[in-house]
Amino acid sequence: MKKFVQDLLRRYFSDPQVIILIFLLLAGLVLILLLGDMLLPVFVAIIIAYLLDGVVSWLQRFGLPRNAAVIIVFSLFLALFAVLLVGLLPLISRQIAQLFQEFPIMLAKGQRELLKLPERYPEFISQERISQIFAYLSSDIGDLGQYVVSISLSSVRSIITLLVYLVLVPFLVFFFLKDKHLIFQWIKELLPEQRGLTTRVWVEVNQQFANYVRGKIWEIVIIWAICYVVFSFMGLRFAMFLSFLVGLSDLVPYIGSTVMAFPVALIAFLQWGMEWHFVYILIAYGIIQTFDGNILAPLLFSEAVNLHPVAIIVALLFFGGIWGVWGLIFAVPLATLVHAVYKAWTSSLARPIPVGVSPEELEKCPG
Repeated sequence: MKKFVQDLLRRYFSDPQVIILIFLLLAGLVLILLLGDMLLPVFVAIIIAYLLDGVVSWLQRFGLPRNAAVIIVFSLFLALFAVLLVGLLPLISRQIAQLFQEFPIMLAKGQRELLKLPERYPEFISQERISQIFAYLSSDIGDLGQYVVSISLSSVRSIITLLVYLVLVPFLVFFFLKDKHLIFQWIKELLPEQRGLTTRVWVEVNQQFANYVRGKIWEIVIIWAICYVVFSFMGLRFAMFLSFLVGLSDLVPYIGSTVMAFPVALIAFLQWGMEWHFVYILIAYGIIQTFDGNILAPLLFSEAVNLHPVAIIVALLFFGGIWGVWGLIFAVPLATLVHAVYKAWTSSLARPIPVGVSPEELEKCPG
């Protein structure tokens, strides 16, 4: 047994580049776990700058200097941010408040509609069962109301934190874009010379992650817009809020769209009852999700994520179980990282990686 362990360690952990890669991954994980809450504005700014840097690189291909491209892209980002902050956010907030105000009335109407079901289908459902369902819903709504009150009591602190983020995040985004090469140079000076395996993992993860994140942003925006147009045209109430949630649900592949079918169906049922409008909304939602899964997503992610659907679902269950909602959102990028590490590690066993890495190698990485 001892010889087996020694042979295993000699085969897989004798390369110093493997040790360096493992150390960097563990250091990044510890940094996120210990300082994640404090450095959250920095992480948010890095993700935004990462997205905007693709647009900056695109403008540079037309001969525009990087500083000029950064100023143009950052100005457009601030304009879009102001539109979201001043235009869409108040509208969504009003619809949320209106939903909470009118939900008891809508719930009473839904109860009357459900009480008709035992008369129509007595062999499938009884009035006692309907009463139990509404008693359970009333209890959950009471708990939700207490949760909303608890949030409102701490709203002063939340508003202060939000104001700090609104100032700090754009500030960090600008300097991450402007000083990208200086930051990369500083990182390379900290890394050891034997970083060939780490660079290989970075190149693959960077390319996959850039394509995935940019494609995911487009998918969210497109599905949000389609749902808003369809829901508004069909007269569904709280269309902006519901379409916004449906768009965000695409952050969690497969599971998100399935979960969001329930609130859409619930609002439609409470609004119309068991009428044809309710059925039309469900059909429309099914068509939108079919379009998303079979046309839009393959078009946007044809070269982004080389993972089997089963691997994605396993990653969602695993990382979601560890980190909750954040694990669900970042499950696919984390699975891509694991896949890239495994691929580079196994290939390094068959083909040694050069010890030295050129200084320009990190800067040539896309994104």
